[in-house]
Amino acid sequence: MPQMMPMSWITLFTFFSLILITFNVMNYYMPFNKSTLKKSIKFNTKMLVWKW
Repeated sequence: MPQMMPMSWITLFTFFSLILITFNVMNYYMPFNKSTLKKSIKFNTKMLVWKW
């Protein structure tokens, strides 16, 4: 019951929130495939791909 153990609900909420944030950060910084790691990344101002 939530009335008996409010601290456990807060702990579960923070735990799953941290997991969600971690997966979002991993998804943002992970390259699309392995070949992009080997290529040198050159930034072109005409073709910028934003992830938002």
